[in-house]
Amino acid sequence: MENDFDMPPAEGLEGLDEEMDMPEVSSGMKVGEEKEIGKEGLKKKLVKEGEGWDTPDNGDEVQVHYTGTLLDGTKFDSSRDRGEPFTFTLGQGQVIKGWDVGIKTMKKGENAVFTIPAALAYGESGSPPTIPPNATLQFDVDLLSWVSVKDICKDGGIFKKIVKEGEKWENPKDLDEVFVKYEATLEDGTLVEKSDGVEFTVQNGHFCPALVKAVKTMKKGEKVTLLVKPQYAFGDKGKPASGDEAAVPPNASLNITLELVSWKTVSSVTDDKKVMKKILKDGEGYEKPNEGAIVKLKLIGKLLDGTIFSKKGHAEGEELFEFKTDEEQVIQGLDRAVITMKKGEVALLTIAPEYAFGSVESKQDLTVVPPNSTIFYEVELVSFEKEKESWDMKDTQEKIEAATKKKEEGNALFKVGKYARATKRYDKAGKYIEYDNSFTDDEKKQSKALKITCNLNNAACKLKLKDYKQAEKLCTKVLELESRNVKALYRRAQAYINMADLELAEFDIKKALEIDPDNRDLKVEYKNLKEKVKEYNKKDAKFYGNMFAKMNKTHQSGPAPMSIDSKA
Repeated sequence: MENDFDMPPAEGLEGLDEEMDMPEVSSGMKVGEEKEIGKEGLKKKLVKEGEGWDTPDNGDEVQVHYTGTLLDGTKFDSSRDRGEPFTFTLGQGQVIKGWDVGIKTMKKGENAVFTIPAALAYGESGSPPTIPPNATLQFDVDLLSWVSVKDICKDGGIFKKIVKEGEKWENPKDLDEVFVKYEATLEDGTLVEKSDGVEFTVQNGHFCPALVKAVKTMKKGEKVTLLVKPQYAFGDKGKPASGDEAAVPPNASLNITLELVSWKTVSSVTDDKKVMKKILKDGEGYEKPNEGAIVKLKLIGKLLDGTIFSKKGHAEGEELFEFKTDEEQVIQGLDRAVITMKKGEVALLTIAPEYAFGSVESKQDLTVVPPNSTIFYEVELVSFEKEKESWDMKDTQEKIEAATKKKEEGNALFKVGKYARATKRYDKAGKYIEYDNSFTDDEKKQSKALKITCNLNNAACKLKLKDYKQAEKLCTKVLELESRNVKALYRRAQAYINMADLELAEFDIKKALEIDPDNRDLKVEYKNLKEKVKEYNKKDAKFYGNMFAKMNKTHQSGPAPMSIDSKA
């Protein structure tokens, strides 16, 4: 728009965001349709549909062509006549409120006519000589494009403008290693620092705090410009000069051009972060091996000093390294990491001794791994064959056979004290036969017997693992199928005792003794329960006795006398 008509905000209409945060309306409109936006009389007529779904937001720099007329058709301004688009920042009060509200509803390439009442335009005063007082205006607007500008920290400390869009949708996380290019200058253009490529871990940061804040909002290949206030630059201390690069004075703002070239995703395979995985090359699709899958891979194992202790599947003609997951055929760290990988993925694993070879020396293919060694594996998952899930099985008898096999595997693991692995086998067995609507009557009987056995054995595992809540739930499942199951009542009572639900425990034991009065284990557990009840009663008596004694003592002694300052 011309300098003498720069569409100033109408008087008293500041504070757009607080007063009038309008929803997008163009997505539900048809060409030729007119709708009211909000409740202040602003109307929009769609003339031409735009592209996609995105609409600009407050803070974005939008570029439009427009023609403004009075209701009688008198034209008072047109960027089209000047042959030059008009650019402004949306939602900042740089234009009349009707524009700030209306253009937020438009898509790229859209053409619409806005009818804007005086209250959202120039009000009672108008804009002499072209716009009379209390004038309703019409604007024919084409939204050509916009540049997204975001207040990253929502405090005005870092404004980000996207210069080049990135790929996909992911953003780097704290553990990831990013590779960036950047150039930082003072507001007068003086160069402060420039890098044609630097790699750093996001959570460790680089150069100034703004870089980390910004990079966590970016996509691969994205390029942005940042306006950085002192609190996210170098604050009140500034930064000394270095080589050809100038110093940053105290409380100085910076302009930074930043490009996120790429990054390597780093994740923790285990909750304690003692097995870490860095993706060197992305894999294909979404599928990953499950527990029980047959995996084939190439791997190189190294010590901290770079010594190679194992190399498999790399030599020409050499068979790939193959193993079955969750069968303890390899170290735990490798076993757990490989089921997080996709086909074709290449990853670097860092494995602490607890998940590697532990505190003992281990003779490997090429050298000895010393005790308590952190090791590194570069792994390429070439292929894998997943163990069948229940939904992969069409035949009901196949499901029963698979459940039986998993139950037997769980029993074998239980006998050698590997309760955590055993419980996973029982869980898997239960999933195979969870839905038995299509089973024959005979198959349903087999299924019920399997469910009871697996849930009972699983409950025994949970008791060993001190997961008493899960043990109680598994026993309850059994009792829903067979209400007089003595083992289920007995194990649920054990769980209740450990959760201090002594009344419920007593109920289950008494019920079990009614069914099997000669059961020695039940009698022993009942005796233990009675001892527990006595112990709890003694504790309660002592606690309340002490409490009442203190209350009685306080009542008898009365309030403590006031301390008098002798100098007063």
